[in-house]
Amino acid sequence: MPAAVNPSPRQIDERAVHRAMRRMASLSERPWLNREVALRMAERLTLFRATPKAIVDWGSFLGAGSDLLSKAYPDSVVQAIEPTDALASRSAAAGQAPWWTARHWTRRAATVMRPEQVAPSSADLLWSNMSLHAQVEPPEVMAQWNRCLAPGGYAMFSCLGPDTVKELSALYRGLGWPTPTVLFTDMHDLGDMLLAAGFEDPVMDQEALSIQWSSGFALCEDLRRIGANVDLRRFPGLRTPRWRATLMDALEQMRQQDGSIGLTFEIIYGHGFKRIAPRADAELTAVSLEDMRRMVRRRHRDE
Repeated sequence: MPAAVNPSPRQIDERAVHRAMRRMASLSERPWLNREVALRMAERLTLFRATPKAIVDWGSFLGAGSDLLSKAYPDSVVQAIEPTDALASRSAAAGQAPWWTARHWTRRAATVMRPEQVAPSSADLLWSNMSLHAQVEPPEVMAQWNRCLAPGGYAMFSCLGPDTVKELSALYRGLGWPTPTVLFTDMHDLGDMLLAAGFEDPVMDQEALSIQWSSGFALCEDLRRIGANVDLRRFPGLRTPRWRATLMDALEQMRQQDGSIGLTFEIIYGHGFKRIAPRADAELTAVSLEDMRRMVRRRHRDE
């Protein structure tokens, strides 16, 4: 049976996303890259003077930011939002401390719920670490964020950008193979989406993290711990030992002068405030979801 046509220009296989989430929910610890980005994202909390009373932690378990938020705002109420039952169970378990520890008695446990259960205008801060790039329709997710926030509340997020694993993408193209990853959304497109979703004066930033491995095998194992290739154009089915040997040989050709094999991860950061009142020029900035899709497709064609 042919794969269903996906209207998204990124061609994300939603079933593959859910499979990856089930697998990652069973990991012994949260993804290593997400933990690192959460630390960097938490440093940006100092940009905001107001202390949020209610926080929505969107994609809490895989986002790895719950402890950081509790440390930064010990008196705040945190709602952990999870897209699947498996992740909700892991998030609830991760928030429980043994009864004999001080953390059990001093830390306020997060409430775990699904996105549709969040009350409108109930949060002052929405935090989303490393989850937006797995969404088929980021504008719809941003609209959900806006619905959760009280007027004047703010959203903070991080996600992967289009230069992520660009070295691996070039290797695959050279071998004539399908893409190793989905097409990640550009920082400027994400800023436009925030505006269209009702956020005021979004601020976008990005950085490139260079990660090195000692072997191709270690590289592939670590990539599996942080996600999966969910592009509809990826290789169908399982790969053979011969294919894997070809990949390992090609990765060996990527060794740098210090002997390591490196990949780039582009990390995009963004934040924006929910509008307190409609702007006078609101009619000039209102963009429908279909218009947003066309805009993104056009920009990708022009690149």
